[in-house]
Amino acid sequence: MSQITIRSDRDTDYTFTYKGEEVTLEARSIISIANGLNDVVLPTCKMKIANNLIVIKE
Repeated sequence: MSQITIRSDRDTDYTFTYKGEEVTLEARSIISIANGLNDVVLPTCKMKIANNLIVIKE
């Protein structure tokens, strides 16, 4: 995947790792990552994946 979008449906912030550094996705926000999931580590949680969109659930 060349670009991925991560959307949070959570009421709290979600922290994941990007290129070895922690990144915080604020509650109810969206972030796009240009080079896809190559450098992304997502902690285990409920999520929905469709095409280039990952929706982080509670």
